[in-house]
Amino acid sequence: MEKVASFNIDHTKLLRGIYVSRKDKIEGGGTITTFDIRMKLPNREPAVSQSALHTIEHLAASFLRNHPVWGSKVVYWGPTGCCTGNCLLMQGDLESSDIVPLMKELFTFIANYDESEIPGCSAQECGNYMLNNLPMAKWEARKFLVEILNNIQPQNLVYP
Repeated sequence: MEKVASFNIDHTKLLRGIYVSRKDKIEGGGTITTFDIRMKLPNREPAVSQSALHTIEHLAASFLRNHPVWGSKVVYWGPTGCCTGNCLLMQGDLESSDIVPLMKELFTFIANYDESEIPGCSAQECGNYMLNNLPMAKWEARKFLVEILNNIQPQNLVYP
């Protein structure tokens, strides 16, 4: 069986950042770009808790799909299985640097989210609505924003 592309990345050298994981041509023309939004150093620091990651998923998906410029290009946002970040799929042949301003805007939104309700967080709207942690989601978003996004470097934009 052929390895999934992301399994070919040396996770012992992977830094936090924004990476193009893959680009897929779609039938009829066009490209879907998959981004690896890596919030944690794999195997070197604790992963994001499932409850915080779930809250980030709800906030990010809502924010991105409603974004006035990028919303129509967003295909999917969701957590990685290893809980060290998220995957973002977007229409278009894009590079990591193309979405840095969008990610700054997103993580600022999450870090500063002050509404009492998490979007889509009810038994009718979510399959595990009780698995949420807004304070930790805000803390994780601020950490990623301050430590990585606000001063992103080339090594945080290209897989090692």
